[in-house]
Amino acid sequence: MPQEIDKDLIRTDDGVVKVGTAETVHISEEEAESVDLYETFADINQIPAQLYADHDVKRGLRNADGSGVLAGITNISNVHGYRLEDGVKVPDEGRLSLRGYDLYDLLGDTSPERRYRFEELTYLLLMGELPSADDLERFVCVVDSKRELPDGFTASMLMRDAAPSIMNVLSRSILQLYAYDDHAEERTPKHEIHTALSLMSRLPRIMVLSYYSKRARFFHESMIMHRFVEGQTTAETILSMLRADRGFTPEEATMLDIMLCLHAEHGGGNNSTFTTRVLSSADTDAYSAYSAAIGALKGYRHGGANLKVRAMQNDLKENVAQDKWADEGAVGDYLRRIVRKEAYDRTGLVYGMGHAVYTLSDPRAVVCKRFAQNLACGTEYEQEFELLQTIERMAPEIVAGERGVTKTLCANVDMYSGFVYSMMGIPEDLYTPLFACARMAGWAAHRFEEIVSGKRIIRPAYKNTKTGTRTYIPMEER
Repeated sequence: MPQEIDKDLIRTDDGVVKVGTAETVHISEEEAESVDLYETFADINQIPAQLYADHDVKRGLRNADGSGVLAGITNISNVHGYRLEDGVKVPDEGRLSLRGYDLYDLLGDTSPERRYRFEELTYLLLMGELPSADDLERFVCVVDSKRELPDGFTASMLMRDAAPSIMNVLSRSILQLYAYDDHAEERTPKHEIHTALSLMSRLPRIMVLSYYSKRARFFHESMIMHRFVEGQTTAETILSMLRADRGFTPEEATMLDIMLCLHAEHGGGNNSTFTTRVLSSADTDAYSAYSAAIGALKGYRHGGANLKVRAMQNDLKENVAQDKWADEGAVGDYLRRIVRKEAYDRTGLVYGMGHAVYTLSDPRAVVCKRFAQNLACGTEYEQEFELLQTIERMAPEIVAGERGVTKTLCANVDMYSGFVYSMMGIPEDLYTPLFACARMAGWAAHRFEEIVSGKRIIRPAYKNTKTGTRTYIPMEER
C-alpha cells in the first residue's frame, strides 16, 4: 500500500532535499524504504582503496602481481599460466593437467569408439586413475541409472515455480533433493560418491526441463518434456532432451562432449570450487555445498562471463557491417571504443580476453577454437569464426595501446564457447547451466579432498580499520 510521509523527507534524483509545507504525498513502499535506507548505501559500505595497500590486504586473495594467494594443496589438477624467475612472473604457454594428465592428451584421441570422454574424465577426477574399458562401462551404467527424479519433482519444483534464471533453479533443486535423501547428513565415502553421481546424472535433466518451463511461463511457448533415453552419454542426453525432434549428429554430440570436458575442472582456486571447499570445510552437507557452488558460478565474473562475451560479440556484429568483419580497421575501431568505455556496457572490458592465471594461451580455448573451426568450416558461421579470430588477434595490442598496460592477454575459453553453442542451436539460457553440469565433477573431487585432508574450517582474517570506540547515545538524545 502507498504510504504517506512528509514532503520535506523526499530527495530529488540529484540529492537535494525538498523542503516546504508539511503536506503529504503518496509514494510506493519501495520509494518509502529508499528514503531512509538506500541513499547512504555507497557511503556506509565504502572503504578507501589506499587502506588495502596500507594493510597489505590481498584483495580477491590475489598477490600484487595477480597470482593467487596460496590457500591449500590439491592433487586433482594444475593450472599453469606463467613461470616465476627470481620472483618475477614470466608469461608462458598455458597448460591444464588433470590428475597429472595433460588436457591435450586426454582430449587428443577422437577415434569413434571413444564415446564417453566426459564420463571417462569424470571417473579420472573422482577415482584418481583412468578407467579400463570395463571400469568405464560400469561407471556409465551407474550414472545412467540415477537420472530419474523423485515423483512429482518436475511438476512441483520445475514447472510450478519456473524462474527467469535457470542457474537459480538448479541451485534450488539441489537443495530440494536433500529432502528426498534419507541419509543426507551422512559424510561417509559411500554417501558422498552416491550424492555426487546422482547430481551429475540429474542436473542435465533438471536443466533442460527448467529451460522449457521458463519458456512456457514467460514466453507462452510449448512445454517439451522428453524422457531421457537409457544408455545415452551425458552429451547425448542433453541434446536428445533439448531438441523437439530429439535428433542430433555424432559430430554434435562429440562437440558437446568436448565442451563438458573443458568445463569439468579448473583447479581449487576458481571461485565456485573454492566456494565448495569453504562450505565443505564447515562440515555442511553435500547438497548445501554444491548449491552454493552454482550460486558462485552464476556470477558474471565467473561462469556467467560466457553470457557477457556473447553479448559483446553480438553488439560488435550489430555495429560493424557484416561486409566489414574482415576489415581490421573497422573491427579495431570498435574495439577501441569498447576499451575507451564508449561502446557496449561502458566497462572498458573486452570480454573473452584475459585470465587470472593464463598469459600466453588458455589450453581450453585452444581446444575449443580447434573444434569450433572444424564445425564452422564451409557453413554460414565461417565468417563469424574469422571475426572472433580477428578480435582475439587485435584485442591485446589495442588494450595495451589504450591503457598503457603491459599485462599479457590471451583469449580465454569463453571467447569461443558461446559461438560453439550457437552453432549447435543451444540457447543462451543454457550456456552457464551447461558449465554447471560439467563442473559438478570438479566440485565433487574437491569436496572429497577437503573432507579427507582439509580438517579445518576455512576462515581468513579481515582487518577492522574503524579505530577507536564510539560513545553510545540514548534514543531520546539522537
